[in-house]
Amino acid sequence: MIPAGALYLAVLGGCMLVCSCAPPGPAAVPAPQYVVGEPYQMGSRWSYPREDFDLRESGLAAVIADRRAGRRTVNGEIYDPDRLTASHRTLQLPAILRVTNLENGLQLLVRVNDRGPAQPGRLLELSRRAAELLQIPPAGGTQIAIAVEGEPSRTLAAALPTQEARSLRIDAAPREQLQAERLSDVPGARTAASVRRAPAGPAVADLPRPSGDENVVLPELPARGPARPGRLMIQAGSFTSRGDAQRQAARIGARVDTVGQGRRAEHRVRLGPFPDAAQADNALEAALRSGVSDARIIID
Repeated sequence: MIPAGALYLAVLGGCMLVCSCAPPGPAAVPAPQYVVGEPYQMGSRWSYPREDFDLRESGLAAVIADRRAGRRTVNGEIYDPDRLTASHRTLQLPAILRVTNLENGLQLLVRVNDRGPAQPGRLLELSRRAAELLQIPPAGGTQIAIAVEGEPSRTLAAALPTQEARSLRIDAAPREQLQAERLSDVPGARTAASVRRAPAGPAVADLPRPSGDENVVLPELPARGPARPGRLMIQAGSFTSRGDAQRQAARIGARVDTVGQGRRAEHRVRLGPFPDAAQADNALEAALRSGVSDARIIID
């Protein structure tokens, strides 16, 4: 009879032998997923992701500095600097976003599939190709407006697997249409193999057919609308109580701008305008150091 201790050593040794001799299996490759995610810290700033199929924002653009193709994005897609993609701090991933360069009127559709920008004063980080088509220089700092394309973004959410609970669909009021003129194709531009027309009204470009496939190529079809540059401002909070807004403003030497009347009044704490992005960045850093964590650069 083999003693229990010897049997244990024999089994353990056999397991070690099998593990050392067996060829390694293929590494598990994460499949693209639909992701919202938990709060996270990037640099000195916390971000709180959420589903928002009606998001509209304005701010300053950044351009992704990492030009290496092949790395995985937050939702498991393969990054390609030659695709029309972007990074956003809080949007669901992926999402289809309409980006407008406010300084020249160029508009383009991009696929948001990663988190960023790391720089607190930047709203969106664009791939190299998307920035080229929008004529945004590598240094960034260009005034932009962004708007989620709700229907294709919801299609992406439904088509991809997820490990998170899905929220219920709530239809929002229709948004205003942005006027834009379709430009001729850019030399060497790629177009989707099959596309559907955008809803009635002026559109930036043809949208991809409903699909969660990360390999669906957004058409490189920029459009040009009117240039609408605005004033660079810092918004350091929005309150329903004017007293709360005034207390916040006093912390950073800001003013309170009130929009609306009565119960619908919104009291916005603001600094500016600033003549350039560098001065807006300095003011934003000072507001963040003062503990105003939701301060951000906007275009007014």
